[in-house]
Amino acid sequence: MVENREVMGRNIQHYMEEKGVIAADVCRELGFKPNTFSDWCHGKTYPRIDAIEKMANYFGISKIFLVEDIKPLDFYHSPEEKFLIERYRKADSTTKEMLRRLLAYGGNVNDIQEKTGS
Repeated sequence: MVENREVMGRNIQHYMEEKGVIAADVCRELGFKPNTFSDWCHGKTYPRIDAIEKMANYFGISKIFLVEDIKPLDFYHSPEEKFLIERYRKADSTTKEMLRRLLAYGGNVNDIQEKTGS
């Protein structure tokens, strides 16, 4: 469970940086206690699912991008990978396994768009 807390902390910090906000902003907007939020950011404790959902909505991402160790979009190099990550970034129904399968598909963006219906 320690690893899960650390992954969550890193992900929260990444999306705060990406959004250009600080902890005080997130706490004010979402009603979190600063000490509790700090513990999440530093991997000391793990938030409940309702708090994870609030953060995901706030950052405009799927919950999976907070709880799983998935590299941010910038780490992917091919257009296909970027397309898939962006496409499924906000989808609540996305699972880690589905994302991995889609990334493994390969092909070109047109093929992937046909296959995924987007």
